[in-house]
Amino acid sequence: MPDAHFYTAASSGDWIGAGVAIAIAFVVAQIVDRAIAKRGAKVGELVTRGELSPATQTRLRLIRRLTFVGIVLIGVAIAALKIPEASKIATGLLASSAVLGLVIGFAARQTLANAIAGILLALTQPIRIGDLVTFEEQTGEVEDMKLTYTYVRLDDGRRLIVPNERLAQSSVLNHTILDPRVQVEVSVWLPLDADLDKAMELIRDEDAGIDVSVAEVDKEGVRLSATTWASAPAERGKRAAELRLRWLRELREHALSSTEA
Repeated sequence: MPDAHFYTAASSGDWIGAGVAIAIAFVVAQIVDRAIAKRGAKVGELVTRGELSPATQTRLRLIRRLTFVGIVLIGVAIAALKIPEASKIATGLLASSAVLGLVIGFAARQTLANAIAGILLALTQPIRIGDLVTFEEQTGEVEDMKLTYTYVRLDDGRRLIVPNERLAQSSVLNHTILDPRVQVEVSVWLPLDADLDKAMELIRDEDAGIDVSVAEVDKEGVRLSATTWASAPAERGKRAAELRLRWLRELREHALSSTEA
């Protein structure tokens, strides 16, 4: 009986020590993650006198997440070593590591594929945080890139969550990879007998970079399209609203009836 009591107490102590090791690992991971983020922000202020570039932000987030996961895994390994039963099991599993690797690889092949794709995307950067992209006919701004999934904020506020493996294997239209500016387009419909030249003249402004063209003609009327540029994807909605309001006011003031497309 005393031996059994001693074994139980020792086992409880081992489990408590393992739990403490995992808890400490999570705390240390959080502290290191915040330190890396803070350091990155300071470097951005010193080097660019502002925010970090999209490319740097994307790589920094990858480093933070890999560091976080690495520290937690180390904590889990230390916790396992504190439990004799777990150590014995681990020793036996390592003896058949080839079989274990096949089993784990088969069971987690999708997750591993997404994680590897996430690392490749962060390194090669066909898309970056803050880019305006179109993926499978959905357009939005890249909000976050995690190890396994990428989050895209669509124009209507919804979030499109895409597995990184699909992004790596599919064609993605990146509107801002070379130029952070984004083209903005607004349209108005006019009757067929309206003064189109006058309507186009009212909104065309070369100094402001506003161009106008006839976009479509059908039996109901003529659609005019005005295009300009926003300095960043986040400014698209505001710039389009300002341009649309300005055009409609000009059309009404000059007695040119119109309805928005």
